[in-house]
Amino acid sequence: MANRLVHATSPYLLQHKDNPVDWRPWGDEAFAEARDRDVPVFLSVGYSACHWCHVMAHESFEDQQTADYLNENFVSVKVDREERPDVDAVYMEVTQAMTGQGGWPMSVMLTPDGEPFFAGTYFPREPRHGMPAFLQVLQAIQTAWDERRDEITKIGADVSTHVRASRHIGADDVDATDPDSIGVAAMAELERTFDDEHGGTVGAPKFPPSMLVEFLLRRAARTGDERALEMAERTLEAMARGGLFDQLGGGFARYSVDERWDVPHFEKMLYDNALLLRAYVHWYRQTRSPLAGRIARETADFLLRDLRTREGGFASALDADSDGREGAFYVWSRLDLDTALGPDDAAIAATRFGVSDPGNFEGGASTLRLYHDPDDWVEHADLVRRLFEERARRTHPARDGKVVAAWNGLAIAALADAGIVLGDPLYLDVAEAAAELLVTSHLDDTGRLYRVSLDGVVGDTEGLLEDYACTADGLLTLYAATGSARWFERARALVGRVLERFADDHGGYFDTADDAEQLIKRPQDAADNATPSGQAMLAGVLLHLHGLTADDAYLAKAERLLQRLAGLAAKAPRFAGHSLAVFEAWADGPRQVAVVGADGDAARQALVRAAFELAHPGVVIAQGSPSATPDVSLFVQRTLVDGHAAAYVCRDFVCQLPVTDPEAVR
Repeated sequence: MANRLVHATSPYLLQHKDNPVDWRPWGDEAFAEARDRDVPVFLSVGYSACHWCHVMAHESFEDQQTADYLNENFVSVKVDREERPDVDAVYMEVTQAMTGQGGWPMSVMLTPDGEPFFAGTYFPREPRHGMPAFLQVLQAIQTAWDERRDEITKIGADVSTHVRASRHIGADDVDATDPDSIGVAAMAELERTFDDEHGGTVGAPKFPPSMLVEFLLRRAARTGDERALEMAERTLEAMARGGLFDQLGGGFARYSVDERWDVPHFEKMLYDNALLLRAYVHWYRQTRSPLAGRIARETADFLLRDLRTREGGFASALDADSDGREGAFYVWSRLDLDTALGPDDAAIAATRFGVSDPGNFEGGASTLRLYHDPDDWVEHADLVRRLFEERARRTHPARDGKVVAAWNGLAIAALADAGIVLGDPLYLDVAEAAAELLVTSHLDDTGRLYRVSLDGVVGDTEGLLEDYACTADGLLTLYAATGSARWFERARALVGRVLERFADDHGGYFDTADDAEQLIKRPQDAADNATPSGQAMLAGVLLHLHGLTADDAYLAKAERLLQRLAGLAAKAPRFAGHSLAVFEAWADGPRQVAVVGADGDAARQALVRAAFELAHPGVVIAQGSPSATPDVSLFVQRTLVDGHAAAYVCRDFVCQLPVTDPEAVR
């Protein structure tokens, strides 16, 4: 019989609906039941593409003995961290404070008031590697709950007090008015830990540093810093040539377990691929690297082929596992190649992709890597096609089909950039379709943005700061690419709600609205994680809006927020890549380009493309027809020149004479 997750909108929760554990979704009802029964709450947090979440589910949550014990002695609550990142953030801070580390699945024991008194991550079914069995943990906690309740209550209160007192937002001890000094300090720290051989940070595991790469590209464009460009290019090339990148189907895995980017943890996340797509587009824009252009196209094509939903948005992730084994869909043995290609072509493929008999993965299999470009791209394309078709016969990894507003905002921005810079209108059309889904389904009449939907059904959780800021950023990029003023107007309205409902009293912003569910702490994290922090993304959006509207209130709020982010950016750049990228835009801009021309006019599109090809981080673009009347000051009184499309290039709203030649824009 299905448990109480049967009506969930999260694919991760639905994966657990048939467990013998009587799971509840997060909510007041679960905690009320815990109070009525006088039992603790077992909070389990994970996500659908999480390998170890699946392992613990199979070992413990599908085990009848464990389920019976949980059902009798606890109220069990299952949370999808991607659906409720606020809950995840608060209790991950608890887990890290109590254990010194974090990860998923996250396992936390709470009092019926939500106060945590025990935390951990994965626990095995049987004791191993110094870890107790999960059932042993449950029995010890149940005994302590019955016999040492006062001690547990005190631990919960003390931990909650500690978490509420901690601060994530940067201290005001770095001068944000000198962005050059912040960039210099960040570069010194990044160089100290840079892996010159393999790119990224020295050591393993390695996560794709998409936001830091964006900072490095922007810094190189603004200052001519050759070392910044070298670090960015070394990292981007190494990731693209290793097993982290799917050499057959495009797209990047979550992270690499080794320092060479060769053996990935195989789940593919929308946010990684959206951020990396934009980084490779920007690398191509800046250097015209053929590798950058190829990887950008293959990543965009992966998004369209494997993650696009029927409703026009983008699904969250592809699982790491298939047929019960991690990476089974992606890895190859020499025998696999022989079967797919025949012995002669298999020998070529084995050499080219690094497939050997010992292999570099479990069971003698190999991940595919492409350390050198082939001499014959036509022959290579044929090999890839045949291997891709053979792989398609394997069991495909499961897809988490939920649409997350923030991550779709990242994808919209990346595809809009790609559509213009790479000259492929399909990418732009798909970006518009995803934006249409967000503004028609995720956004209600009051201006409230909802975080997730599944198969067109929108969940009831309001978006976090990152949802509002990333969606606004995507819509502003789409306005620049299309000239449709509705995207600008929607973005400005989203920012208006953020300023009204998310602001603190010190120039920063909380991750949740002031009328959101009250947890033991209102989360407010300035650090980047796998995605840009909501505050850093908001700072960039505020600068963008100022560049379009000349409204100094946006600039003032951006500058005050950047002051709050400056300390983190200068002292811990690995956790502040997007903040650093925004500092570069602030130092460089606003550089503005307003393009006027008839809708569909090829000359207007050529001028817009020239503006998009500018690598300066402070560039802001507005475009439209002569009859357009958007509330965009940059576009006011822009007219055709002798009946022809024209571009007005400005710096801080002081404009040069209009030009009609794309080269003149450059």
